[in-house]
Amino acid sequence: MLTRWQAAPAPWGAPASRWLGVALIAAGTAVVVECFLRFALRGLGTPAPIAPTAHLVVSGLYRHVRNPMYVGVMAAILGQALLLGRAVLLAYAAAAGAVFFAYVLLYEEPVLRRRFGTEYERYREAVPRWRPRATPWRGPGPR
Repeated sequence: MLTRWQAAPAPWGAPASRWLGVALIAAGTAVVVECFLRFALRGLGTPAPIAPTAHLVVSGLYRHVRNPMYVGVMAAILGQALLLGRAVLLAYAAAAGAVFFAYVLLYEEPVLRRRFGTEYERYREAVPRWRPRATPWRGPGPR
């Protein structure tokens, strides 16, 4: 544990940063839980490479961004940095983001291209990797 959940004076100022931190942790956690459930119930699998989904998941938050779980994890880490006022968590977020980016680019996307072919290519062209679309993609129906 980098911080042992011990707070420091917030270098970012006002107590509002702590509340924003709580909101980011809650939102990030909700995103990750929703995505895990969607993988199990709609994709009939898990996010883990050893038990992948049987179907490409393109419903729910996946209609806005291709990697909502990673976005949720990053939101939770940044929320912890704000809540605890610990700059070390910003460095951790940067390192985690770099690992996520490399993993998605070098492993996840090539595997999805091979497994789902044209279906994944259509999805990839329409839905951004990290920055959510304002409107949901209206590609194939929900799975």
